[in-house]
Amino acid sequence: MSNRGDRGRGRGRGRGRAAKVESVPGLSQSSVVPPAGRGRSTVRPPGPQQPPQQPQQPAPPQPQAQAQAQAQAQAPPRDTQAVVPAGESQEPHTPRVYGGDIRTKPEHITNKSGTSGRQVALYSNYFRVVRRPDAAMYQYHVDFNPPLDSKCLRKALIREKEDLIGTVRAFDGMMLYLPIKLAQNPVDYVARLKDGTDVNVTIKITKELAPDDPSCLQLINVLFRRVLEQVELQEIGRMRNFYNPKQSIPIRDYNIELWPGFVTSIARYEEDVMLCIEVSHKVLRTDTVLDSIGRVMANVHSNARNVVARQILGNIVITRYNNKTYRIDDIAWDKNPTDTFETKSGPVSFVDYYMKSYNIKITDMGQPLLVSMPKKRDQRRGFDGPILLVPELCFCTGLSDDLRQDFKVMKAVGQYMFTSPADKRKTLEGFVSTISRKPEAKKVMAEWNLEFDQSLTKVTGRLLPPEKLFQSDPARSYSYRSENTDWTRDMRSTTLKNPINLKECLLIYPNSEQQKAKEFWDTMRRAIAQMGMVIPNTPQTVAVPDDRCDTYVNALKKNIHPNLQLVIVILKRNSKDRYDAVKKVCCLEKPVPSQCIVSRTLNKNMMSVCTKIALQINCKLGGELWAVEIPLKKTMVIGIDTYHDTSQKGRSAVGFVASTNPSLTRYFCQSFFQAPGMELAAGLNRVISGAMQQFQRMNGNELPDRVMVYRDGVGEGQLSQVVEFEIPQFTQAFKEAAPGYKPKFTFIVVTKRINTRFMASTGNGPVANPLAGTIVDNVVTRNQWYDFFLISQSVRQGTVAPAHFNVIYDDSGLKPDHIQRLSYKLCHLYYNWSGTVRVPAPCQYAHKLAYLIGESIHKEPSMALANHLYFL
Repeated sequence: MSNRGDRGRGRGRGRGRAAKVESVPGLSQSSVVPPAGRGRSTVRPPGPQQPPQQPQQPAPPQPQAQAQAQAQAQAPPRDTQAVVPAGESQEPHTPRVYGGDIRTKPEHITNKSGTSGRQVALYSNYFRVVRRPDAAMYQYHVDFNPPLDSKCLRKALIREKEDLIGTVRAFDGMMLYLPIKLAQNPVDYVARLKDGTDVNVTIKITKELAPDDPSCLQLINVLFRRVLEQVELQEIGRMRNFYNPKQSIPIRDYNIELWPGFVTSIARYEEDVMLCIEVSHKVLRTDTVLDSIGRVMANVHSNARNVVARQILGNIVITRYNNKTYRIDDIAWDKNPTDTFETKSGPVSFVDYYMKSYNIKITDMGQPLLVSMPKKRDQRRGFDGPILLVPELCFCTGLSDDLRQDFKVMKAVGQYMFTSPADKRKTLEGFVSTISRKPEAKKVMAEWNLEFDQSLTKVTGRLLPPEKLFQSDPARSYSYRSENTDWTRDMRSTTLKNPINLKECLLIYPNSEQQKAKEFWDTMRRAIAQMGMVIPNTPQTVAVPDDRCDTYVNALKKNIHPNLQLVIVILKRNSKDRYDAVKKVCCLEKPVPSQCIVSRTLNKNMMSVCTKIALQINCKLGGELWAVEIPLKKTMVIGIDTYHDTSQKGRSAVGFVASTNPSLTRYFCQSFFQAPGMELAAGLNRVISGAMQQFQRMNGNELPDRVMVYRDGVGEGQLSQVVEFEIPQFTQAFKEAAPGYKPKFTFIVVTKRINTRFMASTGNGPVANPLAGTIVDNVVTRNQWYDFFLISQSVRQGTVAPAHFNVIYDDSGLKPDHIQRLSYKLCHLYYNWSGTVRVPAPCQYAHKLAYLIGESIHKEPSMALANHLYFL
């Protein structure tokens, strides 16, 4: 049931666009550099190379004292002489493993596997990493006295001893990894620099690496990157994303091309170290950012720069001369390619720099420059100033909102990106086979005594039975097939679970859409005939003279009154500024549930559109559509998600929803903002207290016996923050709710953006998508987590994507079967779609709320709306 308010579904989560076009403060010719190539330019890596107080000087090298402190911090104990056995370490114990994971499995969980459902044979996109039984890897610490700031120089001094340590090694400038154990420990030698300075080098063994040691896993990932380079894949954008530009797929009709590639990671799972590899495609525009700017300038005559900013800011671009990606944070309208910046050899213009370094001739000397602020990892290396890019050399990645809404574009792209399970299996196994056959790649693996299994890992899953749904009469239930989890037809022919009568409604539309507005209301009255809802024969109507934002706002403020239940606004076009203006009035100034409808939507099947809108309206008024059987009583389920606020860089909107009735279908909804650097827990206490109070009002002044939290929006490496800050906030809020109050509590982190895929075995036939309700809680789950995968949807195209559930806190006494089954039940209760969704409904509701706040209204909504799903 999608309308104008559901436009966040196609856009990547959290990708906000800045609204301002002002220049970056402090931007000057001497404080910016172009993006440098890898070893091809005299300019150092992106970011300012000079401190502000000395703009004409290169950045000073790292002070020796700092280098010494860093070396001492990573050095082994001085009295360590013997190798530490595999699996042990003399370093302080830490629960972290490679990838930022921490151990979250509760102590009382000895078996996290469920038993309900029938077993199904599956394949997963994992390949076991096989290490020769007698092989080993060793970690050495290398000390330089006096300390050397240059990493390249340190590597050069290590190369001088290849006769001793061999040519097979991995060295990060301080830690040395070898597949052999050196006969001598420690190894001491004196190296002489070109200036005649003697440097004492000491190589001392730290430990033998166990297969699941974090350092070992990190080393194997580094080695695998070398392997991928040997098969002509390039790492582009985020870590572990590799693509092959030489095999690009052009889609010329839409100025798009696709780069095929893979997303990879190597980690420890239940029993083995495995490689997870997923097919990926990089979407690139073949027209440049300068082309986009030119089109706007040619077609827009007023506020053209603001229009350009809205289209470009926040986008990720790629510079093909070095295949690096950048986020566009601003536009320097006062700069152009003839401006200069400082290098070691003196000032140079952007024009001359690109000609000399890349043999690229810039043609447009009047184009502005794009500004990209360095990433956190660049800031940690000392680069904290803006990077300037030439629009003529930048190409946008991904699909714009306009292209996503074009069915023909999505169909053309989808035939390459959405591969069937059989094709995916063939591609993945073929790729691993290529690695094993490629001499250069095979050599890298053989040197470290490693190899990969040649076939996908087999997994045993379990298929849960389909759920029974009911509406007004619990005795009359209906279900669905696991091959197609859609109950639209059954639902529409039955009275809703809790229909709400609409008595006072305001309908606003442009004068030009008067006839369409009349047809819409007449069709609405017919559409709700079987739903049990009642609406007035004629609503209060306001015809506005034009389609301007101010016109809609003035009409809303003038006509909204205290008894009004709903506002419906027909928009002449799909315009974000008009939609945002309506939502700000209806969520902040004159709180009332609102429904926006784009006029062209009513040109389609009017009855079908009106039926979907009527269902949304019932939810926004506080009604319920359907339910499933919930065996747990006096239970509250909570959903939490975050979304970047597009009006303020670094700030996030937090969506919080909590169930208030036994069937888990009505919710208390609140939001708050998370400032940069602020823990989410800082705002949780207030919303948890509000949820508890509302639950009491709805349930005879009783508090819930059980609270289950589904937390979405937790990125890699953030689990420790959730454990340390958010869970204690909940337990503290429980104590404050009532004396001695301590409900049974479960906290589950839900992740959608994962690369794990499953394919169902069909005997001798090709693999297929698993059926909805498939659970996997073994082999490819983490041995330090209480986790499982759930496939809750059925898809018609491509390979179905599971969701990952990680139970990081649990004192509920529930069995794994209970948690898995309840999670699947909740996937049936999202009222914007009459079918199952990928994550539990509380997560999806929290995302919709956070999206509305972060994209449109940028303030906390009125509490008058807290008991309505007004954000659907």
